Amino acid sequence: MEMRTRIFGKLLNREVQDYLQRNDIIIVPVGTTEMHGGFPLDSETVISEAYALKMAESCDGLVLTGLPYFYAGATASGRGTVQVTVRQGIDYLGAIARSLLRLGFKRQVYISFHGPAHMTICPMLRDFYDETGVPILYLDLMMQFGKCADIFSGAGAGAFHDITVGAYKIMNRLEDVPLVTGYDHREPQSCAPFSDLFGLGYQSAAVGYCFGENRDHMATPDIPDEQTRNAKAEAGADIICRMVERMDMPHVVEQLRRLEAYGLENEQKYPWMPSAWNRNH
Repeated sequence: MEMRTRIFGKLLNREVQDYLQRNDIIIVPVGTTEMHGGFPLDSETVISEAYALKMAESCDGLVLTGLPYFYAGATASGRGTVQVTVRQGIDYLGAIARSLLRLGFKRQVYISFHGPAHMTICPMLRDFYDETGVPILYLDLMMQFGKCADIFSGAGAGAFHDITVGAYKIMNRLEDVPLVTGYDHREPQSCAPFSDLFGLGYQSAAVGYCFGENRDHMATPDIPDEQTRNAKAEAGADIICRMVERMDMPHVVEQLRRLEAYGLENEQKYPWMPSAWNRNH
């Protein structure tokens, strides 16, 4: 259904009320503010928001933007990185999830392009389910790359950079991507000698560390002129749209509805489940 905007904070209260008469889907992009090579500090926030917007358009959902301050991880050595603890992020995001549920948003989908975001989101949504019995979802955008390898054929590692620029275009912020050169570092990361440790767990959750050099995150291709920036934006926006189509969000949110019904059946069979107990006491 056509809407004036799908960004929650840009809607009127009446428009939210009207939307909730027909649907209950909200996509929540969780971001960071951290050093990111030759790209702006909020790159991974904007990427997440761009995916969220396209996802919402595909399944008649809304998007709750404005969540750029969460656990950054190894980039805490950057002077431009805002570092929030995992526990603080869990508590804050949990409060938002409960508020959204009270408003009527039962189909909540949390997404992030930030690798360590699972450390914040996944504990929150499991606790949320035990408390409320409502299943909400974390869709890890980094994991979707593996399912969309054919979309990137020919683009190689440059696809990630195209996606970054394309996300700013989708969010009408392309001018925020600076024309830069000299950030395309080829040398290994300073922390490379410890890669064997990093590979023992999932992404940044294996062991605590910080990058030793600003160049460690993120190498950035030269963008010397507006023509180059526009070309990368077009290519990246196309990749985002094709990935979202592959995700099949209408199916995802319908599965969430079915999963809730499945959970309610289980609560009847197993009344000692935390969600069943909380409903009845």
